Amino acid sequence: MTEPSIPTREQAVAELSRAAYSLSAADARLRGRATRNPGALSLTHARALRVLAEEGPLPVGRLAAATETTGAAATQLVNGLASAGYVTRERLPGDKRSVVVALTAAGRHRHREREHALADALHTALTDHDTDALHAATDILRHLAHIYDEL
Repeated sequence: MTEPSIPTREQAVAELSRAAYSLSAADARLRGRATRNPGALSLTHARALRVLAEEGPLPVGRLAAATETTGAAATQLVNGLASAGYVTRERLPGDKRSVVVALTAAGRHRHREREHALADALHTALTDHDTDALHAATDILRHLAHIYDEL
């Protein structure tokens, strides 16, 4: 019997690179579904709901920073979330330029629903991975985000 070959570091990095491209493609498909289906949420939409649930109402600029996007993209994001009934926009008294974004009850419900679905999917899909492997995956994903920012 031949023993299975152990991949070299170069092969492992190449596999990680292909997996990163697959993750990016899956995100693009999710964004596409979110634009076609009213109930679907892109990762950016879900991230905005999470930030608002954790931080409370925020000005658009702070929401943009917290969701790691631009001000223009955040405005477009808020428009979509407001159309879905998930957030409201309010002007601050005495400041005609600033808009504060807040979750509605529907937005809070949709956030909780999405978080539970994601947690269930992760628990199910990653049941064979121990805590150390999950921490390593988290570390690698954070490094990938940094690499993408630098490309």
